[in-house]
Amino acid sequence: MAKYSKKAQELIRRIMRRKKSGKLYSGSGEKVTDNKQAVAIAISEAREKGLKVPPEKKAKKK
Repeated sequence: MAKYSKKAQELIRRIMRRKKSGKLYSGSGEKVTDNKQAVAIAISEAREKGLKVPPEKKAKKK
């Protein structure tokens, strides 16, 4: 069973290509250079579109 839907995978792939070409910007307007930040942006956009992605992990209580 896939964690992400095919559409979500395609969206993440497109956003990672935008990052690689230097055309991905964060909300503050700065260019994204970190892969983890690019993936976080992609997953966030997939959630906004209602695509199948895993739920956000909740912080563990100490």
